[in-house]
Amino acid sequence: MITNVSLVGVWVTDIDAAKDFYVDKLGFREHTDVTMGDFRWCTVNHPQQPDVQLQLGVPGPPLDDEDAEYIRRCLGKGSMSGGGLRVDDCRKTYEDLVSKGVEFVQEPSERPYGVEAVLRDNSGNWWVLVEPKEFTQADLEHSSF
Repeated sequence: MITNVSLVGVWVTDIDAAKDFYVDKLGFREHTDVTMGDFRWCTVNHPQQPDVQLQLGVPGPPLDDEDAEYIRRCLGKGSMSGGGLRVDDCRKTYEDLVSKGVEFVQEPSERPYGVEAVLRDNSGNWWVLVEPKEFTQADLEHSSF
């Protein structure tokens, strides 16, 4: 039986720079950073959710050259999604992260499901910050984004 999600892979252009970004700017902590032959296994996790790790990896084996190049192009275009990050105060978190030099592609905006902002990490992945609120399906159907 599956009990939870424990690991999520995030493609990055440079593991050291990505680890610094997630730790120094977003407040994650290094969990594991080991090299096994030619392969580097680097994970970070959030201190309030230590059971979920983000595995930071550069596109390469076991991907073939064509797939790795495709991911590098998507990262370069900023079209890869990292996922969503829950926040307790989106506007305050936005201000804090802007002061640390984090690039945002969308400022905090009211949505039917809460307040959201969209940031880009230093590899081109975009992450949605969401300060959630209660909503119904009807709230979504009657809104325009």
